[in-house]
Amino acid sequence: MSRLGSRGATALVLTLGATLAACSALDPYPAAPAAAPPGAAAAPRVAICYNTLTTTLAAVAAEAQQECSANTVAEPVDTDWYLQACPLLLPARATFVCAPAAK
Repeated sequence: MSRLGSRGATALVLTLGATLAACSALDPYPAAPAAAPPGAAAAPRVAICYNTLTTTLAAVAAEAQQECSANTVAEPVDTDWYLQACPLLLPARATFVCAPAAK
């Protein structure tokens, strides 16, 4: 194989690897939740960073429910788009309160 051919093959492998890695780059993931407003009930809070174009609200709620402890229900309380909390590809941050489940 010529030198140019091996460089081309290396570039192709790197490009394919980056493309495959990017597939999960848009998956929602847990983040630091927004602070509770003054006077809000003290309850655990979780947040999920997600892309509003590629992730349904049901998927965000399901991810938040997984982050809450057993016998609680993830209830949405806020969504923001501050890039300090979430990256550019997942700019939305949904914050949930883990409220006790009804018996």
